Amino acid sequence: MTRSHLSTAMHWAAREGWNPGLHDGDALHGLDPEGFLMGWLGDGPVASISCVRYSPHYAFLGFYIVDPLLRGHGLGKAIWGASLEHVRGCVVGLDGVVTQQHNYRGAGFELAWYNVRYQGAGRSAAAATVPHVVPLSDIRFEALAAYERAFHPEPRLAFLRAWVQMPQSHALGWWQDGELRGYGVIRACVDGHKLAPLCADTPAIAEALFEALCARVPATDKVFMDVPDCNAAATQLALRQGMQATFPTARMYRGPAPQLAFSRLYGLTSLEVG
Repeated sequence: MTRSHLSTAMHWAAREGWNPGLHDGDALHGLDPEGFLMGWLGDGPVASISCVRYSPHYAFLGFYIVDPLLRGHGLGKAIWGASLEHVRGCVVGLDGVVTQQHNYRGAGFELAWYNVRYQGAGRSAAAATVPHVVPLSDIRFEALAAYERAFHPEPRLAFLRAWVQMPQSHALGWWQDGELRGYGVIRACVDGHKLAPLCADTPAIAEALFEALCARVPATDKVFMDVPDCNAAATQLALRQGMQATFPTARMYRGPAPQLAFSRLYGLTSLEVG
């Protein structure tokens, strides 16, 4: 895909109800431009997939979409095979709809955990000043990059820098005693906003960041967060904040599942690129 083709795939993702961010394209495409593929029938695009290579050892698959009118004809299988060839030799992760688990298992993927997308709303009150909560722009990027390593198998510095600086977004951190102890980003999406990611050393820090981020969104706007159900504290936070579960996804890996800091991971960054 070219960058403009990715915009087409993101439009398809919105049509499927996946609700991508309005400004995700540059950050996503920059991860691995050769890992974004599009299938064509004649002069028209009919299928998309991404399988971005983070390193020689790890990749993540997403944007797997076939035109609804052309499903069942092998177009998805063709582009699926091409994407996995691009990441030959890598452990590959994906977040797929639960109903497709059996198909992914047939391709060598195994379930690691479930995610649940929760829906809530912004806050009507103005954002209050909270001790230790500061804009991420006030924190050295090196501190953020070091903190994020606990939540992703491989460094992704350019992506992270772009993600926390997107238009129509807010990025906050919890800075205490000279170190970063949590951070979160809330960004405008096709429908409302997503809080993604949310990472914190304690449930109290996670809740404070959650409330501070939601306070930057109008009360009339929806707020979504993809919660890994292997962190019970994350589920409890979502429920305590009045969020409602909408749909689950299955995190699966082909190869050994990476060891992540699940007890500090409250909201995922992206179902498309991990």
